[in-house]
Amino acid sequence: MGRFAVITFGCQMNKHDSDRLESVLRGAGHEPTLQPAAADIVVLNTCSVREKAEHKLRSEVGRIARLKRHRPELVIVVAGCMAQHEGAALARAMPAIDVVIGPDNIADLPGLLAQAELGGPPLVRTAFDLDAPHFLAPSSSDGAARRACAYVTIMKGCAERCSFCIVPYTRGPERYRPSDDIVAEVAGLVAGGVREVTLLGQTVNSYADPMRALPQAPEHDPEDPGESELAALCRRIAAEVPGLARLRYTSPHPRHLSRSLVAAHRELTVLCRHLHLPVQSGSDRMLKRMIRRHDRAEYLRRVGALRHAVPGLTLSTDVIVGFSGETEEDFAATLSLVREVGFTSLFGFKYSPRPLTPALKMGDDVPEGVKEQRLAALFAVSEELAGAHLSGLVGSRQQVLVEGPSKSAPARHTGRTERNEIAHIEGASELELTGEIVAVEIVEAFKHSLGARLAPGERERLRPRNPAGSGTRPRRALPLLGASAGPG
Repeated sequence: MGRFAVITFGCQMNKHDSDRLESVLRGAGHEPTLQPAAADIVVLNTCSVREKAEHKLRSEVGRIARLKRHRPELVIVVAGCMAQHEGAALARAMPAIDVVIGPDNIADLPGLLAQAELGGPPLVRTAFDLDAPHFLAPSSSDGAARRACAYVTIMKGCAERCSFCIVPYTRGPERYRPSDDIVAEVAGLVAGGVREVTLLGQTVNSYADPMRALPQAPEHDPEDPGESELAALCRRIAAEVPGLARLRYTSPHPRHLSRSLVAAHRELTVLCRHLHLPVQSGSDRMLKRMIRRHDRAEYLRRVGALRHAVPGLTLSTDVIVGFSGETEEDFAATLSLVREVGFTSLFGFKYSPRPLTPALKMGDDVPEGVKEQRLAALFAVSEELAGAHLSGLVGSRQQVLVEGPSKSAPARHTGRTERNEIAHIEGASELELTGEIVAVEIVEAFKHSLGARLAPGERERLRPRNPAGSGTRPRRALPLLGASAGPG
């Protein structure tokens, strides 16, 4: 058995898939390493939502291929969305690749590696599990329970068919995980020390229980075509896993922000007071061309209902600039929506045509320079709003779930508030804060985060820090700018 390194590109779904890749490799007897140069197996877990991710993959394969020239036994695996989309063509284009596997084939990786050791042409496995959807849960050996926060997949695939999006072709149609399995995984994680769980899915709030075991949630609206069973699932988790401190979900679609889900946010204290709700554009003309299945008024109506139910809730979003046919008036409508909603953060992207998508027929007629200008203007508005929001928190008292020591300053702890503000806690290096929800005083606002110190009385109830550390698992990640769990 050898050593492996996993390099991750893209969104939270990809990062979660990397957890499962690590888990199956550990289960087969392989050991992790941070250094690809020291690995016998390098797994590149890819994204194909935007062209930039493909460029990163090709560059990384070229770099690993140079290592392979000196160590021919080194095995290069490409997994994830780009692997699913290109399949055997990927191996033909980059001969250094030994194995190509799609997101639904992670469990097959150890067997494919055993075959690859025998030599022969590249091995490709990219079949969707349509007839019997399979969801890999963490194993007891992968160390997930040592983290304060964890992700749990509840569905995969997408049925929205937005005109710009390749996800339906790389992740397949929507398939849902049984609620029993979801609740059992959440309970196991909490029993192992996890305090916060994020439910994952490409369109997470379209969830429907294949077991049909969930009772109908209060305010379920059968007349709303966007209604789903996510609210009922959240209620079941809250009832059956009372030790869970915080629950989030990502990425939802605006049309599935139903009355029942708004009611769950109002009534379940475990649901955090933050939601990432992709809008993509503030122009009705662009939303129609994007086939978003909601317009500006509906987005604002659903957001308004949520904020009325949960005062103080914060919102973040995804925005595409330079989509086919976008005019200055369309872009101005996007900026006005961003201001009207008052997003505390956003992820902005320049439109890039993707294979197989309907938008290819529309052309890519917005010049690159114009896209750059619009993206810069979007970020300027976003940073203005974020700066005002963070500055307004100075002097306040917040509850922060500490996720661990800061990577840039190990003597400092980093965590998030219930509303998703990042807080850096100074002056508590001698204490074990990871996994604790602590009261802090906000003393400073940075560009994208907050400076904090423990509130009076907190220090006395906390344990001294363990100098041995928390045993964090090694992983290299190459995230995209502002990557979310999916295009939403």
